[in-house]
Amino acid sequence: MRVRLWGTRGSLPTPGPETMRYGGNTSCVELRGTEGTLLILDAGTGIRRLASVVPPGMRRIDLLLTHLHMDHIQGLGFFAPLWDPEIEVHIWGPASTTISLRGRLARYLSPPLFPVRLRDLAQAVEMHEVPAGEIEIGEFRVRAELVCHPDPTVGYRVQEGGQVVTYLPDHEPALGAQSFPEAPSWTSGSALAEGADVLIHDAQYSDEEYRERFGWGHSTLGQAIQFAEQAGVRRLVPFHHDPSHEDSQLDRMMAETLDRLRPSLRVEPGREGLQFEVGAST
Repeated sequence: MRVRLWGTRGSLPTPGPETMRYGGNTSCVELRGTEGTLLILDAGTGIRRLASVVPPGMRRIDLLLTHLHMDHIQGLGFFAPLWDPEIEVHIWGPASTTISLRGRLARYLSPPLFPVRLRDLAQAVEMHEVPAGEIEIGEFRVRAELVCHPDPTVGYRVQEGGQVVTYLPDHEPALGAQSFPEAPSWTSGSALAEGADVLIHDAQYSDEEYRERFGWGHSTLGQAIQFAEQAGVRRLVPFHHDPSHEDSQLDRMMAETLDRLRPSLRVEPGREGLQFEVGAST
């Protein structure tokens, strides 16, 4: 399984010289299976550039949305395969208690927020609501579960053979915990992350920022590391960086947190363009 990060920023796109190394596009991750199946995790602004590497002749793409906050769907209307009648696009994501996934997405893909309506796409997009048990997409087995974040939000566990990638971009596992981390059975997202080869996880806040943003649905870098260690993860990729954090600040946060916690797992900061194979050497 190949992984590539196309968007690593949270909340708001932040292009500029001060964010060049970590990236300014919002959440979007590509997973490519050994048989060529393409999964896209979230449709932040990074998805526009991802479209340029879709192989000629690709006939199906599956887009897995964790939730429908703007930073995770803002690139959707600019994803070229949506306008290609030769490509079958399947969108997976959570409904609300009152509105279907299609109805929720139509609120964004319609005036005045977007000039073209969802119903006017070049093809009929297939919608699938999650969580819906374990699903098979090509060579992948995918499980979605609700996690701690405002509004209906899911995380994904994607498995190919014995390889597992868990994706939790907006997640607050410390919410309600008197001492974090608590037992896995009381910790949001634990079942999705358990034993994963790679965990791509929210690390939006510093410790100081989190004290003022408790309940906003995000994690600190330290909490992401503690969560990953509790779950027995082999490699952590912290991302969903706060739009106010410049590259130099993220470097300092990473160095200070690693020095303080001395984690037993590999921690590799999520940078736009980072790509790697998931396998025995992960």
